[in-house]
Amino acid sequence: MEKTIIVSNRLPIEIKFENNSVQFNQSVGGLATGLSALHPKDNNIWVGWLGIPEENVPTDELKDEALERVISHDYIPVSLTQQEIVDYYEGFSNRIIWPLFHYFTQYAAFSKKKWHIYQQVNKKFADEILEYADDGDTVWVHDYHLMLVPKLLREKKKKLHIGCFLHIPFPSFEVFRTLPCREAILEGLLGCDLLGFHTLDYQQHFLESVSQLLDAEIKCNDVIFQGKVTRVQVYPMGIDAKKFQEEAQFQMKSSKKKLPLREELENYKKENPNVKYILSIDRMDYTKGIENRIRAFEYFLKYNPWMIGQVRLLMVAVPSRTNVQQYQKLKRDIDELVGRVNSKYATLGWSPIQYFYRSFPFESLIELYTSCDIALITPIRDGMNLVAKEYVMARTGGTGVLILSEMTGAAKELAEALLINPTSYQQISDALTQALEMPEAEQEKRLQRMQERLLKYNVNHWAQEFISDLQQTANRETRIEPLLLNETAYDTFRKKYRQSEKRLFLLDYDGTLVGFKDTPSQAAPDEELLGLIEELSRDEKNNVYLVSGRDRTSLQTWFDKYRIHLIAEHGAYSKRCFDEWCSHPNLNDDWMQSVLPLMEKLTDRTPGSFVEQKKHSLAWHYRKADTELGNAKAKELLKMLNNWIPTLGISLLNGNKVVEVTNGHINKGIAIQEVIHQGNFDFILAMGDDHTDEMMFDKLPTQAISVKVGMDTRTLAKYAVKDFREARKVLEYFIKKDLNKVNVKEKIAALNP
Repeated sequence: MEKTIIVSNRLPIEIKFENNSVQFNQSVGGLATGLSALHPKDNNIWVGWLGIPEENVPTDELKDEALERVISHDYIPVSLTQQEIVDYYEGFSNRIIWPLFHYFTQYAAFSKKKWHIYQQVNKKFADEILEYADDGDTVWVHDYHLMLVPKLLREKKKKLHIGCFLHIPFPSFEVFRTLPCREAILEGLLGCDLLGFHTLDYQQHFLESVSQLLDAEIKCNDVIFQGKVTRVQVYPMGIDAKKFQEEAQFQMKSSKKKLPLREELENYKKENPNVKYILSIDRMDYTKGIENRIRAFEYFLKYNPWMIGQVRLLMVAVPSRTNVQQYQKLKRDIDELVGRVNSKYATLGWSPIQYFYRSFPFESLIELYTSCDIALITPIRDGMNLVAKEYVMARTGGTGVLILSEMTGAAKELAEALLINPTSYQQISDALTQALEMPEAEQEKRLQRMQERLLKYNVNHWAQEFISDLQQTANRETRIEPLLLNETAYDTFRKKYRQSEKRLFLLDYDGTLVGFKDTPSQAAPDEELLGLIEELSRDEKNNVYLVSGRDRTSLQTWFDKYRIHLIAEHGAYSKRCFDEWCSHPNLNDDWMQSVLPLMEKLTDRTPGSFVEQKKHSLAWHYRKADTELGNAKAKELLKMLNNWIPTLGISLLNGNKVVEVTNGHINKGIAIQEVIHQGNFDFILAMGDDHTDEMMFDKLPTQAISVKVGMDTRTLAKYAVKDFREARKVLEYFIKKDLNKVNVKEKIAALNP
């Protein structure tokens, strides 16, 4: 039976060892709530760290008891040592990724050692998952601690349905590019079928980074990379809206003795009926903008002195990462700042800020939400911020105003809040004034709209939508399906080759037999390739054709002394070995006078690009240009030229970092048709790497062997190899002197290292 495996850094449970016994408590966090519909269910499991180092378990007996209890609830613990926690969790995840992804680059000091441990722990998680994962299972990986896990899973089990959700922001390319291990992070995330973010901004930042840093193809929200497709979508995370609403209603109606905090707040309000409470609640974190918020409140009091004694900021800062130096300094700075503001503005019986450095249980949080007239939530950067949503749902009395930073993911959904720039004291001060003066009817109208939205798009909707989309995405045809060369395929090749009497090799050049260079003039064949061509053409049964977009002069200079045939400029010219060049009978170059000025103009606007003018074709190369700019300008060029196809009679070839324009009657498919029809070949092998070669694959007879070189796009070819080096190895196998002595397994290992 197929199952779902949830993976997060921490399991949604807390284990404590007290009085020689195991204390087991369920977490009430947002993620645990959101995934409650998936776990426990059927044979679904949850993989994660228990929250305590291996060394801190008192005895083996207690360890066994804890494991037994955890596993009985379908949780699979990943054991981490104290050093792994220091380097992977506190070090790399929270001292490098966290500040960098939140734009606090000054705090992100890359460490090679911590990166190495991060890789090790991600592998440890992947290995644990693979112990339980079967083909067809769904694996949902969560957050920035485990960004390498999707790729590690994909490498071992290709038929898993893998999803990943990043709960923090994804930064802009200019920030992300400063991370030394940036490509490895992107490749790790692209191991999944579906990748989710809270907002469109984060999604677009990720796609831009992929476009700039990886040789991947992006189509809409799909990233095609190394033979598979990853869909990148937006899923704003919700809360258990009904739970907050019902608890608030229960507390308002309940006749039981009030909890101490609520009683204190209500007593203060009775004595000071005109005082308005402003709630500030966050983890103690530099991303939350707590210092700016206090200074903005001080600014508000300074320029609105008549509000002294009339408003009070109830500020809750939940302890977080207390052993990290930046957080220790932040705590000291905030303590001093609160003390300074209170000493400056306090009056008899009133202080401007009531400060709590502690966490609160669920019931007390609801008390805070229902007792405070305004919520002031102003992070400098926040992936979502669920506190804002919780406050809105707890305001069942119909009034209350949310002031929210526009830098939070929640701001995209809570447009009825008063949205502010968290760095602007003036905007925060103005928003406080607006909130304090807002009529109750307007408060009710704004709250109702937000509450209706949050009830509909709650945390269960978020989880179910993601899983549903993941299963649909994983089941569609997202991977290219040519077969990687394996032992069976090679045996078939070898048998056909040895039994054949007349063989045809159709070989592209750039990207297939040689790697790409910055300019075409740098791509002359090396000694290894020339030796391979000479050996292959020496057998009189072999008819070798180089089918290239190259100009005829270069091809003739490089290969004229070998017994091979040349097809240049995508079929504009052809040359049988040792003969003269023949041109295509339907050549017409009148279109060049229209297309060349357009390409030259585009070159002026795209540094690093250039136009290659051949006898009967024009190629605009942008391999050396900025990736994003080059891709954008290539799309612009193709769009314009597409409109000219009917009038100019041209053909467009969208190659690898090149847009080539030829006569409409010329392409590689047309060029090889006459060769195939006249040859009566009993063995055909064609190899190519880009769109122009797909036209060749399309014209091959069904019995031909077609090989795609490269793994980054869909193809008509039956087989695939990784790059030009592996393509050369394929050809080498056909020219071995004694095929019977060649170890097939060694060949396959070489083809697929």
